[in-house]
Amino acid sequence: MKKAFVAASLAFFCVSSFSQDYPNRAVRMLVGYAPGGGMDTIARVLAPKLSEALKQQFVIENRPGASGAVAAEALGAAPPDGYVLMLAESGTLALPSVNPKVRFDPLRQFAPVAGVCMLPLAFVVNPAFPAQSTAELVAVLKANPGKYAYASPGVGTLQHLAFELFKHQAGVQAVHVPYKGATAMMPDIMNGRVPIGVISAIAALGPTKTGKIRTLAITSPQRLPHVPDWPTMAETLPGFSAAPNVFMVAPAGTSSGVISRLNGAIRAGLAAPDLQENFAKQGATPTPSSPQELGAQIAEEVKRWAGVVKDSGIKID
Repeated sequence: MKKAFVAASLAFFCVSSFSQDYPNRAVRMLVGYAPGGGMDTIARVLAPKLSEALKQQFVIENRPGASGAVAAEALGAAPPDGYVLMLAESGTLALPSVNPKVRFDPLRQFAPVAGVCMLPLAFVVNPAFPAQSTAELVAVLKANPGKYAYASPGVGTLQHLAFELFKHQAGVQAVHVPYKGATAMMPDIMNGRVPIGVISAIAALGPTKTGKIRTLAITSPQRLPHVPDWPTMAETLPGFSAAPNVFMVAPAGTSSGVISRLNGAIRAGLAAPDLQENFAKQGATPTPSSPQELGAQIAEEVKRWAGVVKDSGIKID
């Protein structure tokens, strides 16, 4: 009994000591998308705040591919010591349901660290499309089942899933036209070849101001402070929510002490006025949370998007 107590005390001391010393070298922060995109920008705004708080460099490591799956699989194979993290987003949580070739399980292989921000999507249409609002979009699609097409950056992306969720909740039909990325689809929305699309809210700002597209609504539960005239989908379809959440995760098995230190540093960074100003420019709303709150959110999103995938019959062969 005494030996067991000593062993337990020694283990606790070692974990506590490791947590207090963490980090004592550079930390790698995986991003599942190429440099220059929204996720990469968020990471490069956040990383200096973490370096400042924890006195070690946080190095961004871009691992693009398969909508975040490449980075997620790399995280799952990393040691659970807090020196490899991932800035992930909601789309990654849907991947195992969409693509049977994906080799990671977010519920088993991710240790939740902290929420970072929400990046709303926008439902947009060509200016000639006969709808000025979500209610009118529903009416037009109900009156013309299967006549109109909508664009997304690809099969299984959160933009695709968001529109499928809208179709299910509104009881409408439209034909999906997948593109290889958001950049490729924008010209066809602007010229009316594919009259409806789902894009990031920040990407909708410029073309909406110049009249090249019309933004009908955003997918977050609340309106955005910098564009308060854009309504939410939920104002017409109660309960609708399809805004990508961005969050930090570590490999499963990472000590609670390390996660606690990281969570505190992220919360402090998100409270900084200059970071909040920078996030606002990206259309991002800070969403600080505890590891427990983030864990519950991840579990809810995995279940929700798996349901959308099943109901819509979406899959990547």
